[in-house]
Amino acid sequence: MSEALPDYRIFAKRQQADSKRMNPDPSSPQVSPVVSVVVPVRNESDMIRACLESILAQKDVPGGFEVLVCDGISDDGTDKIVAEIARRDPRVRLIANPRRIVSTALNEGIQRARGEIVIRVDAHTRIADDYVARCVETLRETKADNVGGPWRAEAGESVLSRAIAAAFQHPFAVGGARCRDLDYEGRVDTVYLGCWRNALFNEVGWFDEELMRNQDDEMNLRLTRAHKKIWQSPAIRSWYVARGSFRSLWRQYFEYGFWKIRVMQKHGRAASIRHWVPLAFVCALLVGIPLAFVHVLFARCLAAGVAVYLACVLGASIQAAARNGWVLLVALPVVFPIFHLSYGFGSLCGAWRFLRSRRGGAARTR
Repeated sequence: MSEALPDYRIFAKRQQADSKRMNPDPSSPQVSPVVSVVVPVRNESDMIRACLESILAQKDVPGGFEVLVCDGISDDGTDKIVAEIARRDPRVRLIANPRRIVSTALNEGIQRARGEIVIRVDAHTRIADDYVARCVETLRETKADNVGGPWRAEAGESVLSRAIAAAFQHPFAVGGARCRDLDYEGRVDTVYLGCWRNALFNEVGWFDEELMRNQDDEMNLRLTRAHKKIWQSPAIRSWYVARGSFRSLWRQYFEYGFWKIRVMQKHGRAASIRHWVPLAFVCALLVGIPLAFVHVLFARCLAAGVAVYLACVLGASIQAAARNGWVLLVALPVVFPIFHLSYGFGSLCGAWRFLRSRRGGAARTR
């Protein structure tokens, strides 16, 4: 299906040479911090201030930290907000990301990071005031190669935003992924955001710059295949601001499904069986609906399958509403299918594009 994985250490010398050629920012402190927090952004003027405030409020970080905001040529004033904050706090640096996607932003930040440890924080995320300290502590105590906390959704004020956040946390939405389990501690196949030793990237390579989505999943799959340890700790707390509309939710999970196929193709495997289920569901619908008009047996099978699925949707919706408010029942029966159908159709389109071109092999890591 795909070519053998390359030895990513071939990138190490070139990456080290690139880093040596970089001139340090003259306005930065002369003593290198222990931690570099990398924040990829593009057009996040409504989120970036709260995100940076939560980072700069960190406490108990021995050796200090810096914040590298990698801006993808924003046109909504995001860069001006960051520049304003940077003038007040020398720990913040604004870095241009001309290619505008998350993977290149992360690589730009890592290339310029002076810390021994690199932590990713997204603009849609607010972190606890001990987040950085907990990441560093967990990384050192577990001797893991990547650590993070559970992916916790924070709702907005609208009923729809609250419903999306409630479904986001329910196992039915994502096939019981451990990264959504707020109480789980232990080894995982992927983790939200991430915290790594800087030297790790010279060993396994940087983020794949071909991927517009799923670059973190691809990195974690690469770590798993290299027998590295990925660890989740509920003590590492953050709050992700969930999408606030059906359209944005559909687009988000369509892109996740689309780019997941490319990750599977590159590595010749899925990280988990749960990634195949939405694609199988959509394919069953696309095949089953025409066949239902051909023979009554097919129609009965399709009706039975849809009935079972809708019963599961209703059951999950009632569970989520019982925990988060009964008013959410007006939206949850629509939100759950959007999670599944958008991911499934995205996977189908990704299969059509990537498998048809039969490309595979190395990640483009600069």
